Amino acid sequence: MDSTGTRIQAEALTSFTCDVLAKAGAREDDARAVAEHLVGANLTGHDSHGVGLLPAYVKHARSGLVSLDTRAEVVHRHGAIVKLDAKRGWGRPAGEMAMAEGAELARKMGVAAVTLSNAHHLGRIGAYGEMAAQDGLISIHFVNVTDHDPMVAPYRGSDARFGTNPVCIALPPTPGRAMFLLDMATSRIALGKARVAANQGKRVPFGSVLDANGQPTDDPSGFADFEINGALAPFGDHKGYGLAFAAELLAGGLSGGGTIQPGNPRRGGIQNQLLSILIDPASFGDEDAMEAEMDAMMNYALASLPADWDAPVLLPGDPERAKRAKRSVQGIPLDPKTLEQLNAAAKQAGSTLHLAN
Repeated sequence: MDSTGTRIQAEALTSFTCDVLAKAGAREDDARAVAEHLVGANLTGHDSHGVGLLPAYVKHARSGLVSLDTRAEVVHRHGAIVKLDAKRGWGRPAGEMAMAEGAELARKMGVAAVTLSNAHHLGRIGAYGEMAAQDGLISIHFVNVTDHDPMVAPYRGSDARFGTNPVCIALPPTPGRAMFLLDMATSRIALGKARVAANQGKRVPFGSVLDANGQPTDDPSGFADFEINGALAPFGDHKGYGLAFAAELLAGGLSGGGTIQPGNPRRGGIQNQLLSILIDPASFGDEDAMEAEMDAMMNYALASLPADWDAPVLLPGDPERAKRAKRSVQGIPLDPKTLEQLNAAAKQAGSTLHLAN
C-alpha cells in the first residue's frame, strides 16, 4: 500500500480523526486516545486497524453502539486477579486502564491476570503488549469479538463462527535487542486487510477467504464497505482454529463478557473481551542471566542465512518498527476509496475538516 495513494502526516491525520470523533460525541480525552491509537496502527503498517475504521466508529457513536459517557471500572479482585468492565465505552482508554491495573498487580505479586469485558473495539492488540514491555513486563493477551455476526470459519467449516480473535505475546527489550512483539489474528488475514484490499480492488492470497458458498477464493469483495459476505479462513488450518477457539473461551468466558455464540446479543457493533497475563521477570531471580539468554537466542535465530538475501530473518516486532520509521517521515498512505469514506464520516459527524486527495 505504501507505493500508491495520498500520503498524510500522522499529526494531521490524528487531528482530523480526533475532531471527527469529538463531533460524533466522544469526550475530548477519549477522542484523543482513540485517534492516536488508530493512527498508531497505520504508522506500524497495520492499516486494517487504522483510521479506515473511523466510519464504523462514527456509526457506532451515533447509533448508541458505544457508550459515550462511561468509563471502565474494576468489578472484582482476588489475589493476582483483577477484572474490569468497560461498560461498552471506548476500547483504547479501557485497555490502558486494564494494562495499568495489571502492571501494578504484577509488580506486587510477580504475575497478574487481568480481564476486560464489554469494551468497544480495542484496536491493534500489539499496542497493549508494547505498553507492558515498555514497563519491563512480559505479557500474553487473548481477545475475542462479539456484538456482531462472526467472520471466521472453523477448520473444515464453510461459514463463519468466530471473530478474528487476536493473540499477542510481548517481551521487554534487552540490552542487545528491541522488544519481542508477536501480534497476530487467528485468521489468515485480518478482516480489515480484506476490507482494505477490497477498497483497493486487489486480490488476497487464495484460500484466505471463503465466498458466500463456502468456497476458497482470492476475491475480497464480500468484505467491502464493512459488510461480511462470506468468511475468513483460520491461519494454519487446525492450529489457527484451535487458537481462535481458545481465545473465545478464555477472553469471553473468564471476563464474563461472553462469546460470539448466538445466545449473546448481536447489535451490529464491535465489542471486545480481553484476558491479559502480565509477568514481572524480576520476580524470577537473575535478570541479567535471563536477558543474556534471550539475547543469545535472538542472535542465534537472526543469524540464519536468508533464503532470499533481500528478505533477512526478522525479530517479531521488526516489521512494525521499520514501518513506523518510514511512515513517520514519508506520511501514511491512504487509497482514494478510504479517503472518500473518511471524508463522508467527517461530514456525517458534523466536522468541517476534509482530507484532500
